[in-house]
Amino acid sequence: MITADQILQLVNNYLDNMPYDRQPASLYAPIRYVLSMGGKRIRPVLMLLGYNIYKDDPESILMPACALETYHNYTLLHDDLMDNADIRRGHETVHRKWDANTAILSGDTMLVLAYQRMAMCDPEKMPEVMKLFSETALEIGEGQQYDMDFEHRNDVTEEEYIEMIRLKTSVLLACALKIGGILAGASSEDADNLYRFGEKIGLAFQLQDDYLDVYGDTRVFGKAIGGDITSNKKTYMLINAFNRANDEQRAELERWISATEFNREQKIAAVTRLYNEIGIDKLAQEKINHYFEESRKYLAALNVAEERKAELAAYAQRMMKRNY
Repeated sequence: MITADQILQLVNNYLDNMPYDRQPASLYAPIRYVLSMGGKRIRPVLMLLGYNIYKDDPESILMPACALETYHNYTLLHDDLMDNADIRRGHETVHRKWDANTAILSGDTMLVLAYQRMAMCDPEKMPEVMKLFSETALEIGEGQQYDMDFEHRNDVTEEEYIEMIRLKTSVLLACALKIGGILAGASSEDADNLYRFGEKIGLAFQLQDDYLDVYGDTRVFGKAIGGDITSNKKTYMLINAFNRANDEQRAELERWISATEFNREQKIAAVTRLYNEIGIDKLAQEKINHYFEESRKYLAALNVAEERKAELAAYAQRMMKRNY
């Protein structure tokens, strides 16, 4: 078996050397640009780790693993366009560096490339792999639409939010792990447990992101905290604050949310104070721990020796910034 760091190096080298021989070059330049920005490569690493539990040649499925990274970056490219974002991973977004039309067309091409690359897997496993990949792609679109719909609602429930992040974030991690298992010849029971493991760790991962946007250390988190607060993003934190606040607290929250002009630092401080008063910080930590512990049960259920699971378990702990 190889380590997650070694797998990450394999993925980066493979992406860096992937040829783009088709024309016009102007269509493919943004795709190469997007995939060269780096990132954690969580999805391909998870696929290869899932595969490596059962087989010792994860390099043999680098193409379908990189198909997932291609797909993930396609969603980011279109997210940036929809959000009118200027920067992604410290670089200009595609619609800023080129233009919106280029971003749309190159993004659409990335989606096709993702399917083309995923289809370059074991032909015997391809029907099952493509069925899962297609279902996952549909679910991610559904999650994105829910996220957009929630922007115009102040009555979003916790259950609705959890389902949205499951669709928008978790299912792709789950898909990565299950495809790794399928391609390695894992039993259907093990493949399903890999999926559930990815689903639960994905929920914990996204909820932790919500939490760190409020309570994280900027130097560790990698970006300024409070962005979700200033943009009134419907997160686990804000939704539960609304649902659990008393009348006075809810009125103050509504004043900050409805304000069109405000001091950024004052708004972040005021909303964070309300979160603390309502107990949202502890509530979020409990929920993160709940899903993290749930994920461990599905990993434990895999019918393989414990040492074969160790690297995936360690990687999940690193994702969650756990030290145990």
